[in-house]
Amino acid sequence: MTKITYREAVRAGLRDALQRNPRVFLMGEDVGKYGGTYACSKGLLDEFGPERIRDTPLSESTFVGAGIGAALGGMRPIVEVMTVNFSLLALDQILNNAATLRHMSGGQFNVPLVVRMATGAGRQMAAQHSHSLEGWYAHIPGITVLTPATVTDARGMLFAAIQEPDPVFIFEHAYLYSMEGELEESWPAVDISRAAVRRPGKDVSLITFGGSLWKTLAAATQLAQEGIDAEVVDLRVLRPLDTGTILTSVRKTHRAVVIDEAWRTGSFAAEVAAQIMEGTFYDLDAPVARVCSEEVPIPYPKHLEEAALPQPNKIVKAVRRLLG
Repeated sequence: MTKITYREAVRAGLRDALQRNPRVFLMGEDVGKYGGTYACSKGLLDEFGPERIRDTPLSESTFVGAGIGAALGGMRPIVEVMTVNFSLLALDQILNNAATLRHMSGGQFNVPLVVRMATGAGRQMAAQHSHSLEGWYAHIPGITVLTPATVTDARGMLFAAIQEPDPVFIFEHAYLYSMEGELEESWPAVDISRAAVRRPGKDVSLITFGGSLWKTLAAATQLAQEGIDAEVVDLRVLRPLDTGTILTSVRKTHRAVVIDEAWRTGSFAAEVAAQIMEGTFYDLDAPVARVCSEEVPIPYPKHLEEAALPQPNKIVKAVRRLLG
């Protein structure tokens, strides 16, 4: 086992992809000489050269579109979008081209594109750089949406994504980049169609993904001290959603709390709650609960930002209400 940071796991995944396949290249803002906004590509320019580590202009629609074109031409591009809010500038390319070309060509064309981006709040980056929009992308048929929350998933999901024939979008919570974790020397391949049960339990299912996983695990530890045995399910793949793992957990515990850093209205948590209601209604002992961000632009001051986001104490309170 090797202890590494989340950003080092991402960098290892990028290096492995570049070494394995000469058709793989990385492009995005500041990925080259600067080494990436979050240092995920640091050193790769010196190792692989400017043909394969390409700095781009600040024009997301342009370079995501170029990635789609390169994928259609037989390359295996990895496109880095600096933060999820900037990806909105490329939404036309993503929704109308990357996600649809296989369907609209009758299966003649694949778009083997990987797009990585930082997501999430908690770093005092204020309202324009603190969005959690992965649930929006999970709404789009034709793409895979991944939210790795551990170093193993950060490493292994990138490896799996680069093998896919269709577009894969990886949302890396920016708060996790400095997090350390244990990576196996022979790190396992990650099944990018399945959720993972991170902590088994019998009293309530805590269902989450991305940056909220560690807050949820902290809440489960606190609940255990109160005699409440919480099961923690890490969705980690928002599309295709592994409904089976969710429903199996809820049928066992009979209660569910969904934790999602997005705003409550129209959140991905609402989709998960609907799936639970449709699939396990008669197994439930209480209504499905949700813990989401407050319905405000994310504040800059640290104490207000923390108050706006899901936190372990909010999750604990939601479970207590469920259990009466």
